[in-house]
Amino acid sequence: MGIRSVLSKPFAAFVVREQREWEQKAPDYQHKTLKNLVSKASNTVFGNDHGFKDIRTYDDFKKQVPVRDYEALKPYVEKMLTGQNDVLWPGKPAYFAKTSGTTSGTKYIPITKESIPNHINSARNAILNYVHETGNAKFLDGKLIFLSGSPVLDQKAGVNTGRLSGIVNHHVPGYLRTNQLPSYATNCMEDWEAKVDKIVEETIDQDMTLISGIPPWVQMYFDRIVEKRQMPVKDVFKNFSLFIYGGVNFEPYRQKLFDTIGKKVDSVETYPASEGFIAFQDKQDDPGLLLLANSGIFFEFIPADEYFNETPTRLSLDQVELNTNYALIINSNAGLWGYSIGDTVKFISKDPYKLLVTGRIKHFISAFGEHVIGEEVENAMKKTLESFPEADIVEFTVAPNVTPEKGLPRHEWYIEFSKMPADITAFKSSLDSSLQKLNSYYFDLISGNILEQLHIIPVKKNAFIDYMRSIGKLGGQNKLPRLSNDRKMAEELLKYKE
Repeated sequence: MGIRSVLSKPFAAFVVREQREWEQKAPDYQHKTLKNLVSKASNTVFGNDHGFKDIRTYDDFKKQVPVRDYEALKPYVEKMLTGQNDVLWPGKPAYFAKTSGTTSGTKYIPITKESIPNHINSARNAILNYVHETGNAKFLDGKLIFLSGSPVLDQKAGVNTGRLSGIVNHHVPGYLRTNQLPSYATNCMEDWEAKVDKIVEETIDQDMTLISGIPPWVQMYFDRIVEKRQMPVKDVFKNFSLFIYGGVNFEPYRQKLFDTIGKKVDSVETYPASEGFIAFQDKQDDPGLLLLANSGIFFEFIPADEYFNETPTRLSLDQVELNTNYALIINSNAGLWGYSIGDTVKFISKDPYKLLVTGRIKHFISAFGEHVIGEEVENAMKKTLESFPEADIVEFTVAPNVTPEKGLPRHEWYIEFSKMPADITAFKSSLDSSLQKLNSYYFDLISGNILEQLHIIPVKKNAFIDYMRSIGKLGGQNKLPRLSNDRKMAEELLKYKE
């Protein structure tokens, strides 16, 4: 064993011991976090505007600080972009994480020197939890790859600015940097397809042991490895043993990804966002993600069905219930206050607090009052694929068709199959039946002949890659919406219909 794998085990044991302390008292640590955040930001522009000096309790905080999205926070960010200090957090940000917004254009999310450990240490601790649980540390001696955006940073008001994954790349610990691939020059490439080809070239003859990235883009990398070598990934990277992923639900990609690898490898799910690293999977036999309750973020939760109300209920961690869909709100040492990151989650454990990401608050279909969410369409697809083992999909998305040329209104599923089901009609019926079981409103609409059974629209090979390329969002941290309440994407995908 190499020095990295040997030293990682006692370090992992230390990290997990510390983790056990706060995870057993997570609500207490959360309220301490809120108190510290408010105290440190009390003299900022935002703190003065919202009476931070008068806040003593969480109830006080809720009265003083409204829930807001980026558009509502933007006036404060714009002050920072002109060089003003002490706006949302003392001093200036260390970075701006640049992301694409659907309503706000480009978003600039502040990252402060106090919030950097949340991003870096949380990713490290996800790996160390795996080492501690499994005893497997040998992968740390091989080559590691983190498929990410370019680390090239621009400047905004004297602040380094770029994609989160590129910013994080500058903070990879020195002991890992020596065995990290691809090269810096390759990582700086902006053209995603050319970048993947170059990554393949640099890694195909290396001892790759850990591979990390968003599943659809890792799949693209694997496909090109297989195409070049005409053998499964396991035979190219014989010691590949750990896959780390985040950003999207893995289930729709799991089967095809492992088929391409040619064997099952251990995997660790993470929940990073530009706004903060939220949670990670700490047990191989538990899909729940451990909420990071002691990492500079105070979390709030709004029942998802109240999110668009004028005065929705806001809950702290000690007030949440299991198996309830919540919109996630964060308050952090990056200077984000009452900030809705747009995700929905549900808790599956409170000892310790573990959650699943269930979708996006704005990604749903309710053209007919059914309010179908991402978790439901993904689970319906998973259930159906289990009944049709010969079928395999690459990607899919769902949209409503309110005024079809023929028949009743319906949901339309745009699916790229890598292997078609033997009976597409039976597949469609099973998928529709699964969704009806998951969403009672959808069941009522189908049984009441308001909607007809869903339609499947197969699309050509690489249709979703071509679509993402056409809108300038191929690769990196970009993710395909699983469903939408309008037909903007659906109309574009019709161009790729089989």
